[in-house]
Amino acid sequence: MANSKKIGFNATWSMSVGGMVGGGIFSVLGLIVQSAGQWAWFSFFISGIIGFIAAYSYCQLSIKYKEGGGAFTYLREINRKGFAGGLAWVLIFGYILSLSVYAFTFGHYVSHSLSKGPLFTKTLSLGIVAILTLVNLRGAKDSSGVEVIIVWGKVISLVGLAVIGLFHWNTEMLTKGIEPKGIGDSLVGAATIFIAYQGFQLITYDYKDIENPEKTLPSATLSSVLFVILLYIIVTLGTTMLVGADIMIKDKEVALSVAGKAALGQFGYVVMTIAAAFSTASAINATLFSTSRLIESIAKKNDLPESFTKENQNKIPYIGLITIGILSAALAMLGSLSDLVSATSLIFLFTFGVVCYIAYHDKVRFHWLCLLGTIGCIIAIIVSVISLFEKSPIALVCLAVLVLLAVFGRRFILKGMKQQ
Repeated sequence: MANSKKIGFNATWSMSVGGMVGGGIFSVLGLIVQSAGQWAWFSFFISGIIGFIAAYSYCQLSIKYKEGGGAFTYLREINRKGFAGGLAWVLIFGYILSLSVYAFTFGHYVSHSLSKGPLFTKTLSLGIVAILTLVNLRGAKDSSGVEVIIVWGKVISLVGLAVIGLFHWNTEMLTKGIEPKGIGDSLVGAATIFIAYQGFQLITYDYKDIENPEKTLPSATLSSVLFVILLYIIVTLGTTMLVGADIMIKDKEVALSVAGKAALGQFGYVVMTIAAAFSTASAINATLFSTSRLIESIAKKNDLPESFTKENQNKIPYIGLITIGILSAALAMLGSLSDLVSATSLIFLFTFGVVCYIAYHDKVRFHWLCLLGTIGCIIAIIVSVISLFEKSPIALVCLAVLVLLAVFGRRFILKGMKQQ
């Protein structure tokens, strides 16, 4: 936060929901129907349970150490500084991938509404990242009040669409035009769309800016995850009732706009397109803001080059901000939605698995629950790796190289840069 004003339950809850819904459901809805078919709703439930346990672990560790910072901070607190630095690099890769997914989604929704082609779509993806990077370079004022309004606007739009769809209940629409899936496919789907739940962790970074954080953080964060699980389930079922599984898959990049048109004609199409544009743009802005400051914090602890601590006249860590902006825009223009979502989800599954294990190791309250979260993350990681290997082995190899570079090559890279 940019000022000293503390945020209460409503703002904390809304920002947590906004972090998850921001790019989540708009980006992955069509993909999850493609992966799990009629079990897509159950995939969101499975992934949500893992997300809930991870959120619990984050909250308990933040309260114990009385600070935010996520996995990087928690590992340093238990004297695993080397691993903390490596994981911090991996987490930054994850946020860059998240940004690329949000930019990709923004470009497709807006371009589709204007009936433009691939080049225009890529230009939009590049443009939104560039514009919001410039906005962040100029400095940001506290916007929690605006975030609350935006979050409630998109929640109302999504719930309204879901309710209309549920009034058209017809189970045949869940498998319309596709081969029925087995319940085991729900696990594959759950493992590959974890990005839809990762946004809650951004609020844990603002621990010291939350009013009475020992009570507000866990109550707001955990209730927000439960709410989002329910929201994702009803939206998945409702939208599929409106257009059928085949259309959800065919138009997976803009599934919610297509469902909106089926529900309320052109008005519904416009409403859902606007909701998608505002939602993904908000997610890009929040992720740029938080990640640039995370990079600065990591650099101050000598786990990134010192140049990343430099600030402009507006006190903004501009080198890190520009770097992640360029990389995420490039990935949004070059990558496919499926590969970007799967790779991002894999990174956050790994990170959340580590946090769950730290919470179990530190014997927080109900630490056995954190062990279950660790096991759940491990199973999901294995399933996700197998799925990504089958669909896009090159993407998996590239991701593996980045992770190995972060974990094992980081010290040599930093040492080499210091000697220059």
